[in-house]
Amino acid sequence: MSADAIVLGAGIVGVSTAIHLARRGRSVVLVDRRGAGEETSFGNAGLIQREGIVPYGFPQEVGMLVRYSLNNRIDAHYHPTAMPKLVPFLSRYWWHSNEVRHQAIANAYAPLIENSVSEHADLIKAAGAERLIRKDGWMEAFRTRAAMDKEVAEAERLAKVAAINFTALSADDLARVEPHLSGKFVGALKWNDPWSVTDPHGLTMAYLAYFESLGGKFIRGDATTLKPAANGKGWQVKTVDGTVEGKDVVLALGPWSEDVTRTLGYSFIVGVKRGYHMHYAPAGNAVLNNWTMDKERGYFLAPMDKGIRLTTGAEFADRDAPKSPVQVERAEKVARTIFPLGERLDPEPWMGARPCTPDMMPIIGKAPRHDGLWFAFGHAHHGLTLGPVTGRLIAEAVTGEKPFLDMSAWRPERFKP
Repeated sequence: MSADAIVLGAGIVGVSTAIHLARRGRSVVLVDRRGAGEETSFGNAGLIQREGIVPYGFPQEVGMLVRYSLNNRIDAHYHPTAMPKLVPFLSRYWWHSNEVRHQAIANAYAPLIENSVSEHADLIKAAGAERLIRKDGWMEAFRTRAAMDKEVAEAERLAKVAAINFTALSADDLARVEPHLSGKFVGALKWNDPWSVTDPHGLTMAYLAYFESLGGKFIRGDATTLKPAANGKGWQVKTVDGTVEGKDVVLALGPWSEDVTRTLGYSFIVGVKRGYHMHYAPAGNAVLNNWTMDKERGYFLAPMDKGIRLTTGAEFADRDAPKSPVQVERAEKVARTIFPLGERLDPEPWMGARPCTPDMMPIIGKAPRHDGLWFAFGHAHHGLTLGPVTGRLIAEAVTGEKPFLDMSAWRPERFKP
């Protein structure tokens, strides 16, 4: 089988890329070892984060670093045995999170985020997925006035520099909006611009169906078999339907991208942030109206189609290490004190892995030393948010169009070969 382009990885980034290539008249084969959207894209908090122009940095305060070192938090957890391997990534992550460097990164990151809702809106309409979308933002709830004041000040800054819309809620306002939350909170910050997705996997599947309606094909296959085509023109990969050849190939494999890039001679320093979720039924007649973060504890509650999804913070560990969902246990214990959660609805906590570059920005663009090879990975917390933006950028680059955004900040050339 042959195609103009092969996209490896059927998460939200890969499916979005395949759509944009197919829209431009390319024949496209989308390849994944599993079903579409069953890895990282399956387990996120379901937010298209228009407000998220400042990427998550590594803590700089000594006191905070000491608290994280105790390894008893919800928002971050680490495997001590993995730390020697993670030190090169974490040290660079810390360095890039310095205030001056972090602000420069945020400035480069902003154009991606600023286009996230509009690019999703295009695909959502085309895929007929409006039923999965809410357009009423999300909330951060605060236990202390100091934490809330700090976040509101940051929101006011973002409102001035990036036209981000927000609403500060008093404790009474929060009680009216979320009558079943406990009274532990002094108030909340409502980010008004983001959209939320009631079933992230369902959205990926809707996009996949739209891709197939454009003539695209989805096949299961092994991305690690990628190699130059036998005729020396393009690339080939093994699938359950035989070898597929294509002039261009896009690597959208998330944290598994390094399994392919390494064999091709690229050595990117990319860390992995693992995360967990669990769904719960609400107890009695309790209702959670908003996607809500317990800001100072570091977990998220989201009213999704499958129940109230509790998502944890980051776990730093070997990508393929066995599950260690201690953060779910810690978060559930706290969450039950602020909202009447009922029984668990999943047989076990789900775990996913997200790739993260030390400078917190994705790797998007042409491979420096191979014709027809394109990178689209490293999206960390914003894979769902940036899927369609990345897909459009890659498709424009492959087809020779003028990119609608300047790609220089995110291209792989910023890494040393």
